[in-house]
Amino acid sequence: MRTGRDRSRFYAAGWLATGVISAVAFVQWRAYVREVEQRAEEAERTREEAGRRHAVEERLHIARELHDSLTHSISVIKVQAGVAAHLARKKGEEPAAALLAIQEASSNASRELRATLDTLRRDDDANGAGLERMTALVEQARAAGLPVTVVVEGRARPLPPQVDQTAYRVIQEALTNVTRHAGEATATVCLRYRRGALTVRVTDDGDTSREPPVPGHGLIGMRERVTGLGGHLVAGPGPVRGFSVVAELPTNGRR
Repeated sequence: MRTGRDRSRFYAAGWLATGVISAVAFVQWRAYVREVEQRAEEAERTREEAGRRHAVEERLHIARELHDSLTHSISVIKVQAGVAAHLARKKGEEPAAALLAIQEASSNASRELRATLDTLRRDDDANGAGLERMTALVEQARAAGLPVTVVVEGRARPLPPQVDQTAYRVIQEALTNVTRHAGEATATVCLRYRRGALTVRVTDDGDTSREPPVPGHGLIGMRERVTGLGGHLVAGPGPVRGFSVVAELPTNGRR
């Protein structure tokens, strides 16, 4: 028969075995969770890289289509208008105003088309245009005559590449708009780091008495970049004067 001491040893061994098995199971479970998380992160990186490649391919396709369909036609219009104006002057006549307008418009269209094609063919995001370049961007704005103050709230930390690039592009476009439209003004760039999000705010104290500019491709592009990451962007006149651009960017995936 088992004595009380034997039973105690048996129970102790059982509890010990149970504890060891539980510990091993917990370690294996944690390892499995880490593996699943790593696979999810790798899948997300792969998806983002595939998305970037697709975007680059689309831009190049559009650039080729624009080049093939418009460049030649605009060049022909420009040359023919120039020849007609030259022949008129050769005859001692003043070229018609409409003809000169066509010549000027075709020249402008040709320059704008080249600039558009250059933009479509340039993959700046692949060169890592992120917040590490913000200091140079701010110095460039200051050199152009725009006083800029930079404020950082919270502890700066590494950001996902697309968030980093989008934050930089928002600041770049917002400062460009201040330089173009605000007149005599100062600007403030504020980066607010929070758990799971980055807020980018660019404000100025420029003159708002003038007719506000019609939203262009820059603002549309900013909004598309931000919403594409699951964030949101608000842009509009300030409460008293100036203009404000605020982008809320999630840093831990789409919300």
